[in-house]
Amino acid sequence: MNGFPKKLEQKLKDRQGDKALRSLPKQHSIIDFSSNDYIGFSSSRLIFDNTHKILREKGIHQNGATGSRLLSGNHQLYTDTETMLTEFHNAEAALIFNSGYDANVGFFSSVPQRGDIILYDEFIHASIRDGIRMSNAKSYKFKHNDFANLRTKLSSVRVEFRNEQEVYIVTESVFSMDGDIPDLALYAKFCKENKCHLIVDEAHAVGVFGNKGVGLIQELGLEHQVFARINTFGKGLGCHGAVILGSLALKSYLVNFARSFIYTTGLPPHSLATIQTAYQELKITSDIDKLHSNIQFFNHKIATIKLKPRFIDSNSAIHCCVISGNEKVKVVAQNLQVNGFDVKPILSPTVPEGKERLRFCLHSYNTKEEIAEVLALLATFV
Repeated sequence: MNGFPKKLEQKLKDRQGDKALRSLPKQHSIIDFSSNDYIGFSSSRLIFDNTHKILREKGIHQNGATGSRLLSGNHQLYTDTETMLTEFHNAEAALIFNSGYDANVGFFSSVPQRGDIILYDEFIHASIRDGIRMSNAKSYKFKHNDFANLRTKLSSVRVEFRNEQEVYIVTESVFSMDGDIPDLALYAKFCKENKCHLIVDEAHAVGVFGNKGVGLIQELGLEHQVFARINTFGKGLGCHGAVILGSLALKSYLVNFARSFIYTTGLPPHSLATIQTAYQELKITSDIDKLHSNIQFFNHKIATIKLKPRFIDSNSAIHCCVISGNEKVKVVAQNLQVNGFDVKPILSPTVPEGKERLRFCLHSYNTKEEIAEVLALLATFV
């Protein structure tokens, strides 16, 4: 067997030299300020028990889907769950994917066509970027949440391509590495006026914002002004999978052309039953209110102890303290972890060099005492 390729070895060495080499973390029991489990659904015994109840009541004793949904894997729970999702999210149609990554790659690699234009926020998620790279459309990024720059980019491409192409504008309702929220109503108005298609990734908004956690698009009443919503279940819902919400025509198109949907084994019945029970719990939970109380307390506390200038403004569950330099931010994170708080550093190249940060994810189950303690500790290190 030949040795490890030298080019790959050098890339690992380069990353190590940049203090950015990744490794898989070990499980631990320190206080959670890093997971995406915003309202604690991933560890809910009620959701766990109700999932098994659904499977027993339906007489389902199947561990896997057995194949892709276009072959043998389209079991009844898919139909039931997608119907539930269309009703809950006030959508015409819903199509479940195996993950948010699969949904974004499938959508962006298949929907925008050759000659079309994609304009995307420079801070969009890696899965969207990967899908765009696989597309035949031309793509251009605009400055983060900068409408003046978006207008300039759109005017430029409309002149260059003689206004004959479809234009897709892409943003997130909550940005995963900043925690900030764009003006979604302004996006919807802009797209309507300029005949563009708006796509919004709601991964970090569902289960966090809106009545019963419906997300920001529905909270603002914009669901019929958005071409596609990508909602994931692995964050606020505490389970696994994702859904693309849109028109019946879009669903039919994705079933026929989204390769990450067509050429993969479907989710097992247990995953679909878990999604159903998580949504049932979402309708009655008080955990969303607890989460928002913690968000307000966190923002009050960073202002009180003079840390606010270091944090990116956020009213979401994600709060980021900018500490420049991979090595420096890793040291601060390690100090917090040694003291019992699981706060993760976000390093370049995941974020721009010089914008490295600590990422605090808040949860309904964090106590006010824990929040106050971790911030007081942080103040001694920065």
